[in-house]
Amino acid sequence: MTDTQALTVDAAVSAAQTAFEAARDVPPTTRQAWLDAVADAIEASADDLIALAHDETHLPVGRLTGELTRTAFQLRLLGAEAASGAPFGATIDHADPGWGMGPRPDLRRVGEPLGVVGVFGASNFPFAFSVLGGDSAAGLAAGCAVVHKAHPAHERLARATARIATEALAAAGAPDGLFSLVEGRDAGTELVQHPRVKAIGFTGSTAGGLALAKLAAQRPEPIPFYGELGSTNPVFVTPAAWAARRDAILAGYVGSFTLGMGQFCTKPGFLVIPAGERDALVKGLTDAAPVPPHAMLSPGLRDAFERSRDELVGAPGFELIATLPGSDDAPEATVLRASADAVIANPELLEHEMFGPASVVIEYETPEQLVAVAEHIGGQLTAGVHAEDGDDVAALLRTLAAHAGRVLWNGWPTGVTVSYAQQHGGPFPATTAPATTSVGTAAIARFLRPVAYQDVPDAALPAPLQEANPWGIARRVDGVSSR
Repeated sequence: MTDTQALTVDAAVSAAQTAFEAARDVPPTTRQAWLDAVADAIEASADDLIALAHDETHLPVGRLTGELTRTAFQLRLLGAEAASGAPFGATIDHADPGWGMGPRPDLRRVGEPLGVVGVFGASNFPFAFSVLGGDSAAGLAAGCAVVHKAHPAHERLARATARIATEALAAAGAPDGLFSLVEGRDAGTELVQHPRVKAIGFTGSTAGGLALAKLAAQRPEPIPFYGELGSTNPVFVTPAAWAARRDAILAGYVGSFTLGMGQFCTKPGFLVIPAGERDALVKGLTDAAPVPPHAMLSPGLRDAFERSRDELVGAPGFELIATLPGSDDAPEATVLRASADAVIANPELLEHEMFGPASVVIEYETPEQLVAVAEHIGGQLTAGVHAEDGDDVAALLRTLAAHAGRVLWNGWPTGVTVSYAQQHGGPFPATTAPATTSVGTAAIARFLRPVAYQDVPDAALPAPLQEANPWGIARRVDGVSSR
């Protein structure tokens, strides 16, 4: 497998702009065919890609196999969604001289692709959130051109994946430059600042994301920065649920926070439980079976995890209560304990993210403390509740919905399906754009901008707004959904 060679940023963006202009008016069914071709191509090269990913990231082959399947599915689903026309929101209001507030002109609105989109891949998902991940798939489905900045944790895989994508797009008839790859820290900065780049998709660290978001905001023409940054994904347990299934909850908790060596953006960083059963708690944790350990994504990430863990171990009010087996290559899984009073008094500790196999049990004494902890959490991708039928958790759910993009019931946050109703986003600091999602079909909307046309002749209108509906997409005409 021969890797593609990374382009300079200016060359990649210039080619992407040309490709965007050539392809912006193609029917969405054509874009769907392009995305399907890319999905077919990565599946055809799955063995080579998975072996390369395993060598670079140390992630288990089974995990990588599932992630590649997810990536291909995601490309096809977003392509099909674009072909339906739903993301474009085509809306037609015919002229109406009897409109309630006075005569109405002919108004027609549609989402139009932004142009060239820059995408930064994630370290922890070398397929699903990287070269051909959700941001790239959404940008292409919207009709944009995509320039992807490779993550240094798996650059060889990035080059190989980009080569497969560009070859598949060319074979399917897409214009050259519709998708390309750039590499290096300086290239990332230049990509955000390039005047022809109209939006950025980012998944990564809070510090890195905020630095790039600042660059995007300081441009002469500021652009949207869709950043997924950090999340501790707390899970809250009611007394009834704890009494009914304590050991099952602890087993699920350990399995979730050790999955992927704790390198998931949705890892449960805090488990909030009733106080008073220390011995049973420690036994339940140590009896639980962690996911088999393996090396973390890089030595640098392991060092950063251990520093972050040790900072919390040394914080006032925190106590190390359990360690679970590691290996020569992998750190031990770690569980700490703190009281609700300690974190309510120092709520910044609830934003302390340990990117690795560690988590914190917070013990509360009263129902009021349970809700108080929820009120002090920052913006989250997810928040969970374990409860029993009959539990009054209305106040807790309202509080969690105000802080998180996805609220789970009797489940664990690791696992983000790709679907129509999915929401993978949340208030800051989880993301920089809480009204959007980076997973699911709604992710396409980030890379579209609504434009209204008033009294424009039919022949001059973009295809999705013409009376004949040449694209055959779903539209809303005079308030009624039609096709």
